[in-house]
Amino acid sequence: MDTYDVVVIGSGPGGYVCAIRAAQLGLKTACVEKEPTLGGTCLNVGCIPSKALLESSERYEQAHHDSAAHGVVLSGISLDLKAMLKRKDAIVTQFTGGIAQLFKKNKVAHVHGLGSIRDGNTVSVTSEGGERLLKAKNIVIATGSDVRPLPGVEFDYDRIGTSTEALTYDTVPEHLILIGAGVVGLELGSVWRRLGARVTVLEYLDRILPGIDGECAREAHKILARQGMEFRLGSKVCAARVEGDTVTVTYDDKEGVRHNVDGDRVLVAIGRRPYTAGLGCEEAGVKKNARGQIEVDEGWRTSIDSIYAIGDVTPGPMLAHKAEDEGIAVAELIAGKAGHLNYDAIPSIVYTHPEVAGVGKTEEELKDAGVPYSKGRFRYRANGRAMALGETDGFVKILAHKETDRVLGCHIVGARAGDLIAEVAVAIEFSASAEDIARSVHAHPTLAEIVREAAMDVDRRALHK
Repeated sequence: MDTYDVVVIGSGPGGYVCAIRAAQLGLKTACVEKEPTLGGTCLNVGCIPSKALLESSERYEQAHHDSAAHGVVLSGISLDLKAMLKRKDAIVTQFTGGIAQLFKKNKVAHVHGLGSIRDGNTVSVTSEGGERLLKAKNIVIATGSDVRPLPGVEFDYDRIGTSTEALTYDTVPEHLILIGAGVVGLELGSVWRRLGARVTVLEYLDRILPGIDGECAREAHKILARQGMEFRLGSKVCAARVEGDTVTVTYDDKEGVRHNVDGDRVLVAIGRRPYTAGLGCEEAGVKKNARGQIEVDEGWRTSIDSIYAIGDVTPGPMLAHKAEDEGIAVAELIAGKAGHLNYDAIPSIVYTHPEVAGVGKTEEELKDAGVPYSKGRFRYRANGRAMALGETDGFVKILAHKETDRVLGCHIVGARAGDLIAEVAVAIEFSASAEDIARSVHAHPTLAEIVREAAMDVDRRALHK
């Protein structure tokens, strides 16, 4: 029986990063993965392939609609979907192979098979070769999440499918029906709309992007609708049936009136749930909450002292970078160091066009908590770099404590929002004030100046507003 200081179950962003960091700290480490490639959902069928298709589809749309304004006149533009998908697959292969190389470099043992917990110090790994037992001083659960099913809608993983199938359609749908107006759905809906599909979004709530700052969500809704997405909010989907190449989705509107909508593809994207199938939590005594998430303390320790859990399988936002930083922190704690993670400084990004990004508290959260705050806001259209780029939709909003001026949150709708949000994440991490951002020199002309102007506007002294 092999013995390790740390055995990590799952090789997604949280798991593989945790394993590498543990090995860097001198701990003998193994990482167990049931899939043939490393990287988990994020690298194989999530973050990386979806962003590859988002970039390719955006370039296709720009060639059709935006280049002429720049004096670049194009003709004979056509879509080679096979080449686009091939590029996406090549990027995935490069990244998953890269993790294997990092494991070799850092001497992390890659154990292939389904990992389950026998007890606080034993992991069973089942594969075609049989069962293998690993002894571990510490076990880290990093098994991630899986697609959340929708009652009444049965997947055939062809006409009715998940985000995984939506990454591999061999033809552009004529009419894609998207169930759920969250991050994953809107990103993949954007891909296929740009490539020529009609996209109808059915959302149970009366808004898109639940959890995102409300003002930003409304702005994104307006822009995406202008681009051609059709939104039917307050829609409760009851059923979906396939007849030949047609899928009929049945839903009730806000008034309870029943409707049918026909399309040729349905993408169900109503969220994800913790993946603990076959993990053996119940048998080992690892406690879960009512939502099926593994309960952990402030040090990510489960109900069993030698077992930790990180990422999507635990409470909190399901974000790859959250899982990564939890993995680093856990490895450092196991090694006797001070692992740390500030949940108020974790950004989130929606990679539509324009992007939507946020960090810290939303305006709704501050109101509900009764926290006094000031708001600074600055639109892209007043920024020189945005004008030069032809990217004038959106705004930056900064929320600061009314009495101390400490930055509490920032929310952005606009081009490259995912890059701009990093500045404010650092500001929140170091307890900076809006004045600190406003007094920092920002290069001109850059989009970053929008962040600075929003910070200045907290004190009502934006220069170009």
